[in-house]
Amino acid sequence: MRKSALFNLITAAALGTASAWAQYAPAGNKIMTQWGENINPQSVWNEYPRPIMKRDAWANLNGLWHYAVTPMGSAAPQAPQGSILVPFCIESALSGVGKTLSADKELWYTRSFSVPSAWRGKNVLLHFGAVDWKADVWVNGIKVGSHTGGYTAFSFDITAALNAKGENTLQVRVVDGTDTGYQPRGKQVSDPKGIWYTSVSGIWQTVWLEPVPENHITRVLSTPDIDHHTLTVDVATSLPSTRAIAEVIVKDGSQIVARGKSINSQPVVLHMPADAKLWSPDSPFLYDVEATISIDGRIVDRVASYTAMRKVATQRDSHGIVRLTLNNQPIFHFGPLDQGWWPDGLYTAPSYEAMIYDLDKTKQWGFNMIRKHVKVEPELWYAYCDRIGIIVWQDMPSGDRGPEWQNKQYFNGVERLRSPESEANFRKEWTEIITQLSTHPCINVWVPFNESWGQFKTQEIVDMTRLLDPTRLINPASGGNFYACGDILDLHNYPGPDMYLFDAQRANVLGEYGGIGYAVKGHLWFDDRNWGYVQFNSVDEVTDQYEKYADQLLQYVQRGFTAAVYTQTTDVEGEVNGFMTYDRRVVKMHEQRLRTANLKLIHSLTR
Repeated sequence: MRKSALFNLITAAALGTASAWAQYAPAGNKIMTQWGENINPQSVWNEYPRPIMKRDAWANLNGLWHYAVTPMGSAAPQAPQGSILVPFCIESALSGVGKTLSADKELWYTRSFSVPSAWRGKNVLLHFGAVDWKADVWVNGIKVGSHTGGYTAFSFDITAALNAKGENTLQVRVVDGTDTGYQPRGKQVSDPKGIWYTSVSGIWQTVWLEPVPENHITRVLSTPDIDHHTLTVDVATSLPSTRAIAEVIVKDGSQIVARGKSINSQPVVLHMPADAKLWSPDSPFLYDVEATISIDGRIVDRVASYTAMRKVATQRDSHGIVRLTLNNQPIFHFGPLDQGWWPDGLYTAPSYEAMIYDLDKTKQWGFNMIRKHVKVEPELWYAYCDRIGIIVWQDMPSGDRGPEWQNKQYFNGVERLRSPESEANFRKEWTEIITQLSTHPCINVWVPFNESWGQFKTQEIVDMTRLLDPTRLINPASGGNFYACGDILDLHNYPGPDMYLFDAQRANVLGEYGGIGYAVKGHLWFDDRNWGYVQFNSVDEVTDQYEKYADQLLQYVQRGFTAAVYTQTTDVEGEVNGFMTYDRRVVKMHEQRLRTANLKLIHSLTR
């Protein structure tokens, strides 16, 4: 790409001026959250984005950028079409644009940045939390990398592309076919209605810079073994070196509880106290971890991390029923289907405070689990679940076409095969998701497929998932199609609970039920076209129905269910079956009654 094709930001007024901030306004006239209404474009998502592997020095590139939308395959734009607030997708109100990116268009972002003088002598990494779907990146007209996949973080070493002095120009080109191809996309569609929502294109998580030494730590993966009182820590580095020594120190507050070293890229195996504190929803204890690499006696890199001692498994109870267990004790997983959508930011919460509001509410309502439905959240979301004690079932975002959905019996048809490109992309994106998130103690269950959507080679994908992470449970296909593989048989039934299949060899769960609808006037995405599986008109009626379903579910727990997922945390666009309205301003049930019913279910296996 020629430099002349870049937006002329070096000589133009910088985007951070008071004039640019003053001109910013959310787009459209849809409902908004209180956090969205009060957004400050000068201070957007300033929290450190990777708390499980933290360094002190970093620079946030969120804020107002230039953008342009051009026909597919055309030259880079010569001038911007306006400003866009990163990290909000172009379709969202908070982006300030509110336009749909069609499959035949390209979205261009540009901004300038300076590298702090204190970073001299360091390599500089450019990080993207997530970009949907394909991103090509240039720095000062030099191509630094590309990435496909809308849900995982990626980074490029841009050191060689940086100017020796002064400002640098960053440009990103995004292509997003949404529902026109095979890509994982979750509930996004070009024509949103019913259970399908507005498309999300472009940058939707934090963009940031980080200085690192040439040989630096790239990942810290902790694997606990509470039965043998060990913690195995893999410290991955950017360069192989027989001279590099990895050291890991584990602390409880200021007290060192374990430390160890390794060379030749070997994992560090630490012996933990026999009475090590275990992580659970009731007591989510986290140990602090410090990882360093040293060469010739000199520490060249250091990161702060954390870990938890906990064990995820299944075992039979006294009646021979397979139960989910945590730390060798039976536990009933119970939580909401959480889709993570926002009326003002779509995939992106308006702020960190907004994001954790949903999690705090979930915890206050007595739940101990969340099924993160066909979406991946920023790492800060998982870190907060680690901290407050919420178990997470992580879905793979669905995409492509699947076979016939048979949800009342084990599948007896022919699995549809994906194209080679589609299969390779699924495997790539699922591998990236597991690799990125497996550092988080909160994740207990991987869910590669949902209701047969895009389902293929189920046994192979279960085996692949097990190979990538043998420490967690696998729910092969939430709601079907069902095969005798993995750890869980997961039924869906609306509106009330039902157990129409039972697998004596695996844990049996109700992966979706409920969906009690209540359209609260003044808090609706659509004036009409709102729906739930059943509809009521008051908080009393909705709570009564919820308690009725909870009592029914309790009977099924004794018969074999060991987890359940209620649909859903909030209303989403035309769906009005949330505990809260889409704008988070109204809770649609009596909260204390909700909590009491939930705790009764959660404690049903431990009384």
